Amino acid sequence: MADQTNNQPEREEPSLSELLRIRREKLAELQSRGQDPFQITRFDVTHHSDEIKDQFDAMEGQTVRLAGRLMSKRGMGKAVFSDLQDGGGRIQLYVRIDDVGEEALAAFKKYDIGDIVGVEGEVFRTKRGEISIKAKTITLLSKSLLPLPEKFHGLTDVETRCRQRYVDLIVNPDVKRNFVIRSQFIKYVRDFMDARGYMEVETPVLNTISGGATARPFITHHNTLDIDMYLRIATELPLKRLIVGGLERVYELGRIFRNEGMDNRHNPEFTTIELYQAYADFNDMMDLMEDLLSSAAQKILGTYQVEWQGEHIDLTPGWPRLPMHEAVKQYTGLDFMAISSDEEAVAAAKSIGVELPETADKTWGNALYEVFDQRVEGKLIQPTFITMHPVDVSPLSKRSPKDPRLTERFELFICRSEMCNAFSELNDPIDQRQRFQKQVELRAKGDDEAGMMDEDFITALEYGLPPTGGMGIGIDRCVMLLTNNDSIREVLLFPTMKPLD
Repeated sequence: MADQTNNQPEREEPSLSELLRIRREKLAELQSRGQDPFQITRFDVTHHSDEIKDQFDAMEGQTVRLAGRLMSKRGMGKAVFSDLQDGGGRIQLYVRIDDVGEEALAAFKKYDIGDIVGVEGEVFRTKRGEISIKAKTITLLSKSLLPLPEKFHGLTDVETRCRQRYVDLIVNPDVKRNFVIRSQFIKYVRDFMDARGYMEVETPVLNTISGGATARPFITHHNTLDIDMYLRIATELPLKRLIVGGLERVYELGRIFRNEGMDNRHNPEFTTIELYQAYADFNDMMDLMEDLLSSAAQKILGTYQVEWQGEHIDLTPGWPRLPMHEAVKQYTGLDFMAISSDEEAVAAAKSIGVELPETADKTWGNALYEVFDQRVEGKLIQPTFITMHPVDVSPLSKRSPKDPRLTERFELFICRSEMCNAFSELNDPIDQRQRFQKQVELRAKGDDEAGMMDEDFITALEYGLPPTGGMGIGIDRCVMLLTNNDSIREVLLFPTMKPLD
């Protein structure tokens, strides 16, 4: 007899189409009885699951009202246990016939995983020690017509998780942590800047000229003016105009748009903070960046020690500051400071397999930069400021008084990733015009990432820009570091995705 029982075929799970039909039938039945959950407009929530658990000793025996999504149901007799997930986490519900009544229990048994309910009940601890809510009333607030991903396999496909972030957040609780930390970091950045006397401002997203960085812009058309316009690729030029106008410390935190490729570190729209300080230079910006990121880690994570991309990163202040030519010499053996001509520099780069892009002029500065980019950047793990970038790749930064081929510019690298870009701002309008002209020439050669001539910005400089330090920080990269995520898509709630066919 036992063998016959064991050989019985397992009960088949309903198909997705069958599950969808059943859920819609349940909704129709509720509506036919005048119990349409979608007509309920509000529910008075008094507590969340995390505060109940954190303050259990004070709250035991109290009546609370909380609302959330049903994530599990166990037991179908005179009592049912269920997990409720709300904004603070999860808590167990204990629904017993003696407390809610036969009719309410029967209705609750028909609720599906994913349904949203409001519960009023008493805080208590079960015999097994689990903090729970003994339900007195349960109200169906919204019917889930689609089943959640199966609990054992869940939602793991990265593409689906990014396209359906709402489901990802429901079934993968750890994902929420990334965005909580992101919000905390952005708040911390604002508080940090405000406390240092910086003023937050807003500048246009639509521009008639693409400038402030080397990048391919998105182009749109303004119908009323009948002109093409560009989504901003940087906020630099309007912010420096404000420094000219006498706003001595300004910053903007917002979206930037670049019509470029997508990979683990790049998204076509991303978030930066750009800041400018009159009467400061790139050394002040290094001090500020080191203080900002290290103190944010200490405040948000409680430590300077973090893990990222398989590496242990020490954010303890005191980060090295290394000129680009010294970094190249240290990691490749090439001493660019001993090279005097463009031809020799290009040949030296080629000797270690580094070729310059076709659109780039074959100059000493471009050769130095390409060697760093292709042979050194990928070896920088611990926080390192790479300073003194060549003029050829730094059209908006001030030349070094010690060597006119170099600029007072730095980028911070952590774990092979650029975290920020900063310089002592170029405030010589004559030099700036010449560098803009160089960008115009590159664009004419087919480099659609090159900048444009901005006559109004030149005019602003001619009125006088004080010595100024400026910096742009990638918010997304910083959040990737603080959350130990290798992909930018894990720290963007809605990353850009290729449309489904």
